[in-house]
Amino acid sequence: MKLVFAGTPEFAAVALAALLDAGHAASLVLTRPDRPAGRGMQMQPSPVKKLALRHGLEVLQPLSLKTDPEVRERIRAQQADALIVAAYGLLLPQSVLEMPRFGAINLHASLLPRWRGAAPIQRAILMGDTESGISLMQMDAGLDTGALLASAAIPIYARDTAASLHDRLAALGARLLVETLPRLPLSAVQQVMEGVTYAAKIDKAEAWLDWQKSAHELDRQIRAFTPFPVARARFADELLKIHAARLIARPTAALPGTVLAAGKEGICVACGEDALLLTELQKPGGRRLAAAQFLAGCAAMRAGGRFT
Repeated sequence: MKLVFAGTPEFAAVALAALLDAGHAASLVLTRPDRPAGRGMQMQPSPVKKLALRHGLEVLQPLSLKTDPEVRERIRAQQADALIVAAYGLLLPQSVLEMPRFGAINLHASLLPRWRGAAPIQRAILMGDTESGISLMQMDAGLDTGALLASAAIPIYARDTAASLHDRLAALGARLLVETLPRLPLSAVQQVMEGVTYAAKIDKAEAWLDWQKSAHELDRQIRAFTPFPVARARFADELLKIHAARLIARPTAALPGTVLAAGKEGICVACGEDALLLTELQKPGGRRLAAAQFLAGCAAMRAGGRFT
């Protein structure tokens, strides 16, 4: 099948790789412009661009499809069977959605209509969902409102982070896409309005831990924000990133944020309800360390101290 592919992050690159391995021809790839990244803030191509160039595919990186008629004409000229969209990051005009023979098909990392929007993986973990999945939809002008072509579900495990759930969903999405394309055209099913939720883009301000919350809530927050933007807290006027923790069923009268114990297993911190055992932490400019290593360089972190 002749495809135009639009996507940017690793989630999309996994899908593109699966399509190419299955023998589909991506005659044109759209991805977001290169962005500065890393400590040196050097311009870096997206994972989709890297993959496309390795395969010798034509890549376009428009700032906007609405204001770039040349790009729209390049898409039209492909006479593609379908436009596959996966975490692209730009709005697609209705005229572009209608260009391919089978229209535009979006690969979305949730079981629609739950978690329409930019951050479905993180929001699902934050809210304590026990299930996630992949939805393939026929795109329309709305925000993830298109009719559904196919879907597949997977459980969210108690120790899933955004990273681990992302990887499982990316693999599931790639497989579902490859299985579904040969069956086109399919009868699409309109989404129901009951159960609609929106997954707003993650703001770095959400990463701060509020120790008044229960340990269950904070555990979900830490896992949802791993690997980005990483949960954070302040101890002795020093900003710390919290990469990993686990729940401790330990009722305590101590003020939330109080260090109850600190040892090689981790740093036990009182919460609004129960406690968290912090197992991986990072100082500003430092490396991510297991609790035992972290404590070796932080003498102030001991029982009775307090996170703020």
